[in-house]
Amino acid sequence: MPKRLMTIIKIISTTLIIGVLGLELGNLYALRSQMTPLDLPFPLLWIGRFALVAHFLEGIIAFIYAPSRNQPAIASGIYTFFVGTVGLVELFELQETKQE
Repeated sequence: MPKRLMTIIKIISTTLIIGVLGLELGNLYALRSQMTPLDLPFPLLWIGRFALVAHFLEGIIAFIYAPSRNQPAIASGIYTFFVGTVGLVELFELQETKQE
């Protein structure tokens, strides 16, 4: 994957994940304090939730595999949570370049 494309994907992914986290935290706060949650289109919320779960699972995978790539586990997991699949691609490319 071209480096420039990966950079663009990382920026967009990080921005969207932070936005979805903000929306979910705002909705949780509204429900907890008996306020009306944001009135957003239903599919938008479920797409955001799906993205959060997918990024969370990718972060767990990175956390597990990072030590075998001589990378810090927690930092790799958090980084991959925010940037998504690109973080996993970078993590697995580290091993490939070391083997060559």
